[in-house]
Amino acid sequence: MRLCLWHKIEINFYFTYMNILKERLRGLNLGGWFSQVDCIEEKDPQGFPGFYKHAEIFITELDLQRIKNWNFNHVRLPVDYFNFFKGKNLEEDKIAFELLDKAVEKILNAGLALIIDLHKCPGHDFHQGTLGSAQPFFTDPKYRNDAKKVWSVLAERYGCKPNVLLEILNEPVAPNAEVWNSVKDEFFWHIRKAAPKAPIVVGSNLWNNPAQFKDLTPLEDDNVLYSFHSYQPVIFTHQNAAWIPEPYFHQDRSWPGMYAPPQNEGDIVITLPIEDGRWNKTRLRQTMENALEFRAKYNVPVACNEFGVYVQVERQSQLNWLRDFTSLLREADVGFSYWNYKNLDFGIISIGESLHQNLPQYNNADRIDGELVGMLL
Repeated sequence: MRLCLWHKIEINFYFTYMNILKERLRGLNLGGWFSQVDCIEEKDPQGFPGFYKHAEIFITELDLQRIKNWNFNHVRLPVDYFNFFKGKNLEEDKIAFELLDKAVEKILNAGLALIIDLHKCPGHDFHQGTLGSAQPFFTDPKYRNDAKKVWSVLAERYGCKPNVLLEILNEPVAPNAEVWNSVKDEFFWHIRKAAPKAPIVVGSNLWNNPAQFKDLTPLEDDNVLYSFHSYQPVIFTHQNAAWIPEPYFHQDRSWPGMYAPPQNEGDIVITLPIEDGRWNKTRLRQTMENALEFRAKYNVPVACNEFGVYVQVERQSQLNWLRDFTSLLREADVGFSYWNYKNLDFGIISIGESLHQNLPQYNNADRIDGELVGMLL
């Protein structure tokens, strides 16, 4: 086990973290850097330089300084375990970890706090969960033991650094709340042993659905950030997205709007929620109620660590949803991490995505959606 080298500043370390959890988080996801790299490659296979080179150049000091200058105070860094651990024995990839070390230091040196999010772990893939695939992470202890090996390394390597938060698992798809409560407790205390002072981020079940907070159990620890994601209703925010095969999701919908139910719900095989009916800011507010009640009941911090609208959605409706949701976050004093800073079909910046090449929001030299940035701040 790696020993924490920060013990001499333990008191300052603790209070730095307490201040982070008391401050309203305002940040961006850096998806596509060390996670979902296959999606980046798919969009530009000839120009993709390989994982190592990609990790060197995808996000630079200029990007991080830009994020800081925009007045965001943190970034969320998703990592897929298989980029760093190889083979059945999960051997550490030295080069990959050196690149991650540099990324962490660049983020912290830019004056940004950092959430390290285990986006995919052994036996768990949130996207496969949307297709109805059972996640062996929840049923086979072997996968959880492998995931604990992953977390031992990550927590010991980065959990001693001030301004680094550790997120147990992105978008868990457990069969029920009881299973997720048990597993998240199991992993929380495993990580806590290796990172005794680090804030740990715990999400709700079923893709961090805020409604699932009604069944979420709190941890007996005062250094926890509870997290939800919001893409509701998915039939609006993900309409016409190529990775969702259902025809019902491939219909143009405006915001606000009235969405008809599927003609034959039995034909829907995807496990994402079908949320039809009238949608507007009032109903969107209702989706957050369980998370806000949890916050009030247990006096704990809660944040929205992902939200966004697929960039191909009709522009005015996209902006209408984002304006409504960001105003709700402000009204409720809830922190956030917008999905996503660069590419992956939700980006503030889009570079090398031929499908989005001609979208008007990117019609500038830096291909930055400045209107969206202004809405987030």
